[in-house]
Amino acid sequence: MLGLLVLYSEALTLCWTLQPAQDPTVTEYSLPSAMTPSSPSAAAAAPHAAPCFVEDIFAALREGVGDSGELTNSSLVLFGFCSQSAHSSASLSLDLANKKSSLEVLHPAAVHVSEEEEQGTITLTFDLPRSPSLRTNPVLLLAFESPLARGDLEVAFTSRSLQPNTQAVCISGDTQYVLLTGKSSEGSVNDRWQITAETKPPHMKQNLKSILIGEKSGSNISMSPLLFFSGGTGTDTRCASGSPPASLQTSFLCEMKRFLGGVLPQEHFASPPLPLDSLQSLPPLSLGLSSSETLLAVMINSTAPTVFGFTSWSSVLPVCHGELALSAALLEELRQKLDQTLVQMTDLIREEEVSPGAKESLGRLKELSALQKKEHATGGSQFRAFLLLKALQTVAQTYDAQRKLRATRADPSSSVRGSVCGLRALTVSLTKLLVGPSSANINNCHGSCAFPLTNGNNHAILLNSHIESGNAGERSPCCVPVAYEALEVVDWNADGTFISIKPDAVARECGCR
Repeated sequence: MLGLLVLYSEALTLCWTLQPAQDPTVTEYSLPSAMTPSSPSAAAAAPHAAPCFVEDIFAALREGVGDSGELTNSSLVLFGFCSQSAHSSASLSLDLANKKSSLEVLHPAAVHVSEEEEQGTITLTFDLPRSPSLRTNPVLLLAFESPLARGDLEVAFTSRSLQPNTQAVCISGDTQYVLLTGKSSEGSVNDRWQITAETKPPHMKQNLKSILIGEKSGSNISMSPLLFFSGGTGTDTRCASGSPPASLQTSFLCEMKRFLGGVLPQEHFASPPLPLDSLQSLPPLSLGLSSSETLLAVMINSTAPTVFGFTSWSSVLPVCHGELALSAALLEELRQKLDQTLVQMTDLIREEEVSPGAKESLGRLKELSALQKKEHATGGSQFRAFLLLKALQTVAQTYDAQRKLRATRADPSSSVRGSVCGLRALTVSLTKLLVGPSSANINNCHGSCAFPLTNGNNHAILLNSHIESGNAGERSPCCVPVAYEALEVVDWNADGTFISIKPDAVARECGCR
């Protein structure tokens, strides 16, 4: 389906409605403009309008070009490029990715789709906001929420607003985006683009219609974004004087989201994800310039797993919060810890089966969070370095648990010890409205509590002796967690960045009780 996205990835829930047309051979569909993009219902109904949608598109553009400077075959398909235009397509992709910081993102004020029965064409009409940036190298990106269900399509998009006027696009089941190069405006700036789409062969028009407007007319459709990129000077949002640019913070968080998604093991869960706000929590603590040195020192040296999330859709992006004011000693400790963990993570990526892009993603995170030798008294780089350390500690802990489990399974005596009370890995699914990770290893205790008891206290020893003396009416000692670790949650909302401690969330030691 063709979709819209307002700036900063707020979602729209839209409805195509059948409009009476003067020509009976023309069926017209239009987008009502009464929907409020920031409403919770709109956000919930548009699963693809997620945090980092825009950043992920730029990442796909950047990563789609191989070492040879040509687009990979998978990237050609992803962006609907026909193979004969691969060279120019690669140049366009690189140009967009490299000029990300100087690109202005616009969204149409309205979109109309009309279907002309006799000619077998579909016409897309975009009402654009007036902007001087339209004078310079505009590029139109269409994003599809529902992939092509059957067959492949070659589509010719034709418009006076395009350069060249007719552009061929090849759409298959793996195509998510379409890039069309626009014509620079001269004189007055056009506020309406009208683009005709025609399939080859013509009888495939219904397949094109299904990904543009859905299978059914008049039904509510959750739209994926349509992005319009216009080359210009670009602007960068700042929340307050002296604060880091919003785009820098957002780029870091979205890169961390991609890294965690690529490097952490992907598991499938039968149970629904658990909302983090259902857990008991200590009062949230602000993470920023006012954070205490004691809190930050504890967290830098903590082994507790950390998850990063957003409280609500309306405050997701742009992220403008994020500065720390570490003392020289604590800043040096953070630097050393991060350097050690980065070396450990590089080895882990080399040894484990992770996403091919994990190494490059880690490199970009290092650049975005680099601590300069002469760091200012306060800085966004301290904030990003702190978050990166917590993320990498969580990844390292996850793989450490997996390696211990593999070692246990490989040990010939593990079958004997496996029946005795002990710690076992247990991963649960967390709500998806997160930067990451989307799961947490909370562990659990399994095994028998026969004599000699594992980590038994006096009550368990006395209880076990009482039962073995023939008193069968009492419950036997059970294998349960006797020591826990907290789960740390870093959260962003309209008021700033906060750390929320969820105590006793991860089992660390078992015993018979």
